[in-house]
Amino acid sequence: MAQIRKTPIVVNDSRGFYTSRCFGTYVQEGLTLLGEGAKPALIENIGKQMGMPVGALAVNDEVGLDLSYKVAQQTKADLGDAYKPGAGEAVIEKMMELGRHGRKNGKGFYVYPEDGSAKYLWPELGTYFPVSAVQPTPAEVKERLLYRQLVETARCFAEGVLETPEDGDLGAIFGWGFAPFTGGPFSAIDTIGLETVVQTLDRLAQQYGERFTPPQMLRDMAAKGETFYGNAAKKKAA
Repeated sequence: MAQIRKTPIVVNDSRGFYTSRCFGTYVQEGLTLLGEGAKPALIENIGKQMGMPVGALAVNDEVGLDLSYKVAQQTKADLGDAYKPGAGEAVIEKMMELGRHGRKNGKGFYVYPEDGSAKYLWPELGTYFPVSAVQPTPAEVKERLLYRQLVETARCFAEGVLETPEDGDLGAIFGWGFAPFTGGPFSAIDTIGLETVVQTLDRLAQQYGERFTPPQMLRDMAAKGETFYGNAAKKKAA
């Protein structure tokens, strides 16, 4: 693995496995914010300020909006009645209608000048996704972008997709660039405190929907005063 400069982690089978599944939540929350009327520049700047490599809209452009659309359609077909559409899907569908596929065709949420000069946010985004008169605060945007990722990583652990918090943190930092200064999502949860994380997620779930609802495992750990790394250390010592 050293020859190809990769760090392996143990991940069990799941739709999207671990990194794609969790990173997708950052992307989708950015789309949801745009659909709700948040300013595109606010979404992008806060994403980078919180330690992510690029903004959520920029990531969509790099991956390809047509690919995001196809993944959503395939997931819908595979899951049938169990499928729960994300709030950001309408944004992708509109961009597809407009023929904006991202960097690959030179037009997405950003404009990519043919002369090779720096990309910039498409000025007409506000025409198709009107900006609300009342904007979320930077702290609110950061909280949603961060906690949407934290809750999904916790779900992966609860479902057995991950076996150790170390794998989760390594995969997050090296796999999708999760804010490195935090040490990774599980280190972040432990540092913030599980009780505070659960309380925050419950509030966000009430405000924005069940995608923020914490798994029961997280509630149980919080009630017992446990931490991910504390439990991992006990397991190793046993």
